[in-house]
Amino acid sequence: MRNVSSYPEAKADYLQYFLNKGKIKPFRKEFLSLHNYDQAQFYLSLSEEERKKLYHFLSPAEMADLFEEIEEENEETEQYLKEMNKQYAADMLSKMYTDNAVDILKQLEVADQQKYLALMPKEEAGELIDLLDYKQSTAGSIMTTEFAFIFAGQTIKEAMADIKRQAQEAETIYYIYVVDAERKLVGVLSLRDLILRSDDELIRDIMGERVISVHINEDQEDVAHTIRDYDLLAVPVIDEENRLVGIITVDDIIDVIDEEAASDYSGLAAVDVEERTENPFVAASKRLPWLITLLFLGMGTSTLISRYESMVSTASILAVFISLITGTAGNAGTQSLAVAVRKLADKDNEKKNNLKLIFKELATGLVSGLVTGLVIFLVVGIWQHNFILGFVIGMAMLCAITVASLAGSFIPLLMDRLGFDPAVASGPFITTLSDLTSVFIYFTIASYFLSFF
Repeated sequence: MRNVSSYPEAKADYLQYFLNKGKIKPFRKEFLSLHNYDQAQFYLSLSEEERKKLYHFLSPAEMADLFEEIEEENEETEQYLKEMNKQYAADMLSKMYTDNAVDILKQLEVADQQKYLALMPKEEAGELIDLLDYKQSTAGSIMTTEFAFIFAGQTIKEAMADIKRQAQEAETIYYIYVVDAERKLVGVLSLRDLILRSDDELIRDIMGERVISVHINEDQEDVAHTIRDYDLLAVPVIDEENRLVGIITVDDIIDVIDEEAASDYSGLAAVDVEERTENPFVAASKRLPWLITLLFLGMGTSTLISRYESMVSTASILAVFISLITGTAGNAGTQSLAVAVRKLADKDNEKKNNLKLIFKELATGLVSGLVTGLVIFLVVGIWQHNFILGFVIGMAMLCAITVASLAGSFIPLLMDRLGFDPAVASGPFITTLSDLTSVFIYFTIASYFLSFF
């Protein structure tokens, strides 16, 4: 058996040779024998001049199959379309599954969208326009309108004939959705159910009536949880009147999971981890707002330290341990933040468990702070030959870690309750806030023992 994954690499030179020499027949024979993913990888490896030659070798439908495999976030997609003849690009988009075509069109300026839509057949353009109108990150924005459905009053024989007709355009036929005369979703069955039943049986008699569906305006993250919880390969999308308007397949949900994970990571780091620009000035402009905000918050810490300048002058040894306490507390706060954000991302977590989470992180902070404080108490006491100083450092460490752990869990929960994205309570924000509270705790405790230093 031929190793498909290694085949494109072994044939890449041949394909490029045929392409550059204009040998259409041998090129098409080899190229179209590849898996669509491998075709896409070959396409992405080509120069602009070579890609323009390829457009003359492949039909819009064949190019559409290839484009289905290119990541929708690919920043070069707009450039690829501009390389093509506008009619060719419009025909290609119209041959793609609607959800994937919409993902590409959303990357374009509105004027460019309209140019391509105007060159498409009216029916295909209408479907794309409808999907483009849905709010970003909702079920409607990621669904496809190419799916198989049958009517409850049909016989098995009639339904099978309909499915054969629809199968060529449908993105998946693992599930067959059943609608009534008004196209309201009333049931579901599998292709296997149809094959094993008698031709004369009615669909309404064998369909399952308990259909898991999602609303067209439901958040894509909630859709992902539905598909995960019910172990589905696809889920139907309904409108306000329970009419079936589309389906969302598991491959689209994988993209959603990746997107949501990237969003959470971006929040925790206060930076767009999906940042693709190579321009350092553009990248800096996106990061600077958070950095400037944190700078002013950090100045609060500096101002607080300056208020204790006389204390530091009296006992300069105190300055040695400021970064130790603030850094450790910041790390503890970030750990609690990560746990809280992950808990909130899990829609199975009921609101009543939020208080339990806060107490758990508080207890964890106390235990962590107690152990860490005890360790630093012994280390500083032996190192500086001053166990009073060790006690101050250890007690400050205990309190700072406890407060940071509480803040790291409470702040994202509060933001979620207020309707904000909890991931915005980023790691740098919690760390900077922990610095402020840790310095206050440290010098407050130290002020009571100043005479021993």
